[in-house]
Amino acid sequence: MNEGAQYDKKSLLFLRAAKPDWKELAKDAVCFANAYGGRILIGIEDDAGEPPAGQVILEGWPELVRKRIAENAVNVAVETRKMIAANGGEYIEVLVQRSIAVASTSDKRFYQRVGDECKPVGGDELMHLMTDKAAFTWELQRTQVPPTAAEPARITSFVKDIRASDRTTDHVKDMSETELLEYYQLVQGGHLTNLGVLWLGSQSHRSRLPNAPTVYFIKYDASERKVNKISWDDHTRDPQQLLDAVWGEVPDWREGIEVGEGIFRRIVPHYEEVVVRELVANALVHRPYTTSGAIFINLYPDRLEIHNPGLLPLGVTPLNILHQSKPRNDKLARLFHDLRLMEKEGSGYDRVYESLLTQGKAPPQVEEGDDRVTVTVRRHIHDEKTVVFLSRLLGEYQSLKRREVICLGLIAQHNGLRCSDLQMYLGLRTPELVHAWLGELESLKLVKVHGRKPDPLIAVQPAMLRRFAFGGRTTLKQIEDPRLKELIREDLRLHGGSRMDQIHERVGKEIPLRRLRFTVNWLRRKEVVCAEGATRNMKYYLCEPGKFSNDTF
Repeated sequence: MNEGAQYDKKSLLFLRAAKPDWKELAKDAVCFANAYGGRILIGIEDDAGEPPAGQVILEGWPELVRKRIAENAVNVAVETRKMIAANGGEYIEVLVQRSIAVASTSDKRFYQRVGDECKPVGGDELMHLMTDKAAFTWELQRTQVPPTAAEPARITSFVKDIRASDRTTDHVKDMSETELLEYYQLVQGGHLTNLGVLWLGSQSHRSRLPNAPTVYFIKYDASERKVNKISWDDHTRDPQQLLDAVWGEVPDWREGIEVGEGIFRRIVPHYEEVVVRELVANALVHRPYTTSGAIFINLYPDRLEIHNPGLLPLGVTPLNILHQSKPRNDKLARLFHDLRLMEKEGSGYDRVYESLLTQGKAPPQVEEGDDRVTVTVRRHIHDEKTVVFLSRLLGEYQSLKRREVICLGLIAQHNGLRCSDLQMYLGLRTPELVHAWLGELESLKLVKVHGRKPDPLIAVQPAMLRRFAFGGRTTLKQIEDPRLKELIREDLRLHGGSRMDQIHERVGKEIPLRRLRFTVNWLRRKEVVCAEGATRNMKYYLCEPGKFSNDTF
């Protein structure tokens, strides 16, 4: 098992040291406590899956670890125990509980686990963390409303939906009605929790909840004047009914554009159901219920904007939202997941990306403001031929993973991407992670990787373009290096004394500017191209007519 958001490994050399670094271990425990809890396995190397065979844990070590963490951390609860692996090797498992209050080290430093890293928290981020902690406790706070005051029809419907779901185990399905309500934290100590009132309560009980969700749909014309408004602010609906109402009561979701596929035509919705429902579900699940504010769904002629009060969970940014999963209200997120209202217990943005990219549209744009998060989805189809091409290809290659489909959609839409560009679109930290996202695309010969490392060009295989009749515009983005060099030489023969931007304009704007600069500088080193002037106004020309030859390349 690899290290992740709830899992870490440490070598036993840590305990065998003359002076173990207890502050470092306490810092790791604080990280997990401020996130979602986790496990620290002492005695397993980072690159190993189990301890060395025959490794022995001394009898007093587990208790020593527990005491030292308690001495060096505040608001951190841990359990330690000696474990035996399948190969007979022993190790210490440290179970870190999720903390209701903000945890810190004994010297008042704050940290949180983000992915597989332990990151310091300070300044505005500390206030952000405190808000997230308040949201965690909000779900489980008991009200004075007994379960008998809940709407019987809602309880019956909830139990029926849970038992019919393919995302719940047989153990959960076999629970009684009372056990199910307690299992999903809707009831505690004989009273409904805030989550229970939100899901099962009556209109009067729900309206008395602090910051119960309200949603407004507003349609604007080309001059950004309001032409329609639909409100869901009377608290008569639970989150599931609210989600269904947003999709069912807005007629604009049924509109689309015709796309031709040979002699047939099909309708591509302006905004597909999976996109609308997933984004609204995310807004309902990930908003902080300790902060006031309504969810606004603003529809413009060219775009859809969803405004959600509050900020993104700590550790999630607009750049990494595609692959960084961190629900703020995890009990509510589990309900949405088990009832199939959300793709998974996380963001589900990969599903939104997949839907938009296979329809030839741009990925969603996420912006974080001072007090709200805005997600923008563009209506425009980049190229209808890309839609048809991807539809045909994915119809045959149905076993592709979602990550692979997302990469393929981005590459096809841009007629090829550099590795660094794909890394930017996916919000990945290192270029090596791009290859993990590409998966089997290269081995299946769906894409071709060529060019210089570490930033090669990734494009759809020409054979696939021919096979699935891609009719997109031919560009110079994939031009081979010798041809590009000859193109630059010919351009400077006709237009000597040109700036880089002028060369770029004439040779082809679809060629990345950095690749053009690299090639021109290569020609300068070979003394084929000369330059004069300052950096910004540098002009290029051929050094000596006739000096250039094919041997230069």
